[in-house]
Amino acid sequence: MARAVVTDIEGTTSSLAFVHQVLFPYAWERLEDFLRRRGGEEAVRRILEEARRLAGEEAGRVVPEGELPAVLRRWMDEDRKLTPLKALQGLIWEEGYRRGELRGDLYEDAARALRRWKGQGLRLYVYSSGSEQAQRLLFAHTPHGDLTGLFDGFFDTRVGPKREAASYREIARRTGLSPGEILFLSDVEAELDAAREAGLGTVRLHREGGPLPASRHPVVRGFDAIDPLRDPPVAGQAAPA
Repeated sequence: MARAVVTDIEGTTSSLAFVHQVLFPYAWERLEDFLRRRGGEEAVRRILEEARRLAGEEAGRVVPEGELPAVLRRWMDEDRKLTPLKALQGLIWEEGYRRGELRGDLYEDAARALRRWKGQGLRLYVYSSGSEQAQRLLFAHTPHGDLTGLFDGFFDTRVGPKREAASYREIARRTGLSPGEILFLSDVEAELDAAREAGLGTVRLHREGGPLPASRHPVVRGFDAIDPLRDPPVAGQAAPA
């Protein structure tokens, strides 16, 4: 029986289409304008310095400042899970939410279950490759209201990559719970494998149509099928791998 739920966002609480067809293009198109206007701010400079360092390691040379926008756009196209890239995207999206040009996407069943679980005394957390700031923005601007107050914390790739067990051990350490008291929800098998290796409970979300995929984890189509307070947390068993 879980005491906390940690949920992924993309493909789990929110649609893949929203991230790839709305958020990513929004940041891609506004990148250079954002850098012209705010590139001199201390927080943005730190992000860009880290991005240049990573770009230099990748290229095996010092990357000139003028090349950085093209590098950042390439990383966006490749959906790279790099902390400075995600931080920069989060700042661009913040402007979009503030202007009313963006609105967070959230499945209705996710909003309903998160409220129910909070009311049952469960602690709720988010773990996503998007920056902590981007996570808060999404949950603050959903069609179902501002849900940020439901969460006890937000984790991004600063705790580690999502496909490494050490990242989930670090999340457990930071929450003060044992891994076995945490249920992790995601649509990505490799992330769930890493969480299971760290000792967390796991459930895979499959939002697409068609038959449920083979998995080493219980598979459900939505949050209504999950009960973190029961053992196992879903009525069915994992589909055979």
